[in-house]
Amino acid sequence: MARHPEYQYIDLLEHLLEKGDRRIDRTGVGTLSTFGSMMKFDLSDGTFPVFTTKRVYWKTAVKEMLWFLTGQTNIQSLLKANVRIWTDWPLDKYQKATGDMISQERFEERILSDDTFAREWGDLGPVYGKQWRRWLDSNGKEHDQIAAVIDTLKTNPTSRRMLFHAWNVGELDQMALPPCHMTYQFHTSEVHSGVQGPGQKRLKLSMLLFQRSLDVGLGAAFNCAASAALLSMVAQQVDMVPGELVWVGGDVHLYLNHMEMARTLISREPRPFPKLRLIRRPDSIDGYRIDDFEVTGYEPHAGIEAPVAV
Repeated sequence: MARHPEYQYIDLLEHLLEKGDRRIDRTGVGTLSTFGSMMKFDLSDGTFPVFTTKRVYWKTAVKEMLWFLTGQTNIQSLLKANVRIWTDWPLDKYQKATGDMISQERFEERILSDDTFAREWGDLGPVYGKQWRRWLDSNGKEHDQIAAVIDTLKTNPTSRRMLFHAWNVGELDQMALPPCHMTYQFHTSEVHSGVQGPGQKRLKLSMLLFQRSLDVGLGAAFNCAASAALLSMVAQQVDMVPGELVWVGGDVHLYLNHMEMARTLISREPRPFPKLRLIRRPDSIDGYRIDDFEVTGYEPHAGIEAPVAV
């Protein structure tokens, strides 16, 4: 019997606990760190790699991905979708700038109810979506990297230049947080299984995600679910079947205040991954909604609360 693919994650946690390089990081919390890791997940049978050793709120991860695809950078629209994972950074900036130690709940209420306040304090700077959809070159021209990838997949699917990234050196200092998941590259191959008539050829679409920095306790589960959702959407848009999701990490680290959570996760046996079906095909990549994602068979272990390091 094949080994459950989630053991790749469990193995990474064990490696960090046993051999991670202990260091004080930017946040001051401290981490156990390793450099250079890989995980692979086969999506060809509808598998949705949502980790099962603790409950993952996959809808939040997918909503964040849909938000990136809009090109927006203000948390107001995220909060309207009940996604609060980006609030920590603008809240911290507001508190330091004003001295007003407002609660997160009250800060979010003001962002939602006051458009002027949201414009001033809710914007994250030119983060992911801005770079993906509206990269500004030195001549003032905007580049939609997502549209370019989709067009190339349709017209030249064997290209080795089908990628997009967010590491815009000239705008890093304006971002609330420099991109962690920074480069996405696509690759196509022929589908060799199934019945195909003469002259028929179906392509399989795989995607590699390079992440320069990973909070393995909290971020890994979100990044894998979100990137699998992206791969599924792009594959549908270009009439291909999802293939393999390849995740590659640079600085992969476990925060010291997540060590007990990691030990708990290691003690749990992974359960079957759920299945994903897109129940509607929008006219473009811009048309997806959270209701288009039908996920079945997700029965994880109980959730574990853990703090975010800002």
